[in-house]
Formats: sequence, structure tokens, C-alpha cells
Amino acid sequence: MKMTTTPSHNPNDPRVIRTRQLILDAFMYMLNKKDFNSITISDLTKVATINRATFYSHFPDKFGLLDALLSDAFMDYVHRRVPENAILTEETVKNLIHSLCDYHESSSKQCVRNYESVAPLVEKNIIVELEKFVLQLLSKTYAQEDGRSLEQAATIISWSIYEITYRWFIKGKIETPIELFHNIAPFFSFWIVSEAN
Repeated sequence: MKMTTTPSHNPNDPRVIRTRQLILDAFMYMLNKKDFNSITISDLTKVATINRATFYSHFPDKFGLLDALLSDAFMDYVHRRVPENAILTEETVKNLIHSLCDYHESSSKQCVRNYESVAPLVEKNIIVELEKFVLQLLSKTYAQEDGRSLEQAATIISWSIYEITYRWFIKGKIETPIELFHNIAPFFSFWIVSEAN
């Protein structure tokens, strides 16, 4: 879910951008100092040198802030490796898996010791974004198929890719993202279009 500023804010106004960044920076700083559940709005406003009203004009609460920090950047990782016009091929699935591995690693560096505690809080929004993207891939790949079937396939693929990459991360990244893909690729073969087609 993308966070937006209140209607009175012009999102292109340099002051709005600067204030939003101050809040995000304060949040990242606090995530390195405290567990997410211990962080208060007062902590954030003090570090960001803003008042509570300013905070609430940018974010509804600390959960919205967490979502902005982790979820909003998520699709950037996907688009770095998978073009918008792609179809669902083996290469696309490999790149999706690599994108999520990149995302987990980067997010853990931002949150340092707290990533495992905050990741489940934004997981649903990330998977929703991933599901939409996978559904677009499937719709282009299987244009003649029933929309409901494609939605169900997108759900299965999205949850599977997210969960396998998250477990890969929390279990110590035993293999590379490419090796991870090769281990699970046979289970995606039903939806993957052959590169030769």
C-alpha cells in the first residue's frame, strides 16, 4: 500500500520531501537503537526535530511509516530485474526470486537487528504488490485463460516466492539466489513459458 501525504501537501514541494525524509531517517536511526514495538512517535519527532502534527500530516502512525520504509521501495527491486513488458518465463521467475533476495538483504541492512521482527508487519502489503505484478505477467502470458484462474495462480506464485526467499534470508542465505531458483524451478514449471516459445 503506497502512503500518500494529506491533500494539503504538494508531494513535489521540496519542504514536504525534506520533512518526509527527516522522518524516514529518524525511523531508520531508531530501528537501529530500539525494537520496533518500543519506538514511540515522541522518539521519532524528537530525532527528526519536528512536532507531532507534522509527523501525522505525513504518516498516520508508525505502522504507516514502516510500510513506507519497506513496502514502497519493494517494487523498485522487482523493476530493476524484471521489465514491465515481461511475460512469465523461467528467466522472469529467476529474476523475481533474485529481486526478493535483494529486497530482504537491503531491508535487513536498513533495520539491522530488527528486520525479522518488522518484516511480518509489512509482508501482506508486499505480497499484494507482488501478486498484482505476477498477475500482469500471467495475463500477458496466458491472455486466453480465465481471469479467476490467473488470479489464483498469481496468489500461489506470489506467496511461494515471497516465503521461500524470506526463509532463505532468515535461515542464513545458505545458497545464492540463483541456486535457490534452480532448487525450486521445477515446482514453477506449470506456469513458466518455455524460452523457446
